[in-house]
Amino acid sequence: MVTQPNQIMKADIHPKYNNVVFVDITTGRRFITRSTVTSPKTEVIDGVEHYVVSCGITSDSHPFFTGKNQFVDTEGRIDKFQKRFGSVRRAKKPSLS
Repeated sequence: MVTQPNQIMKADIHPKYNNVVFVDITTGRRFITRSTVTSPKTEVIDGVEHYVVSCGITSDSHPFFTGKNQFVDTEGRIDKFQKRFGSVRRAKKPSLS
């Protein structure tokens, strides 16, 4: 849909857009942005009041972005599988001859 210059956006249907600071609880890094999310905690940054939202993981702490891979215990998984299904064998198909 192409909007015309004289068209006005509908009133009272858009969410309120707020100043927000997202805080990575693992590293403490702060991301200042705008969002529709709110929180009971606020903080004044450079004279502007921001809502403070805590995040468990962000690009600052996620292994994909940091390049630090998490160790996965694959040997333990294989042992667990062998304990459960190691003695189970597939039944041979009967020969048609």
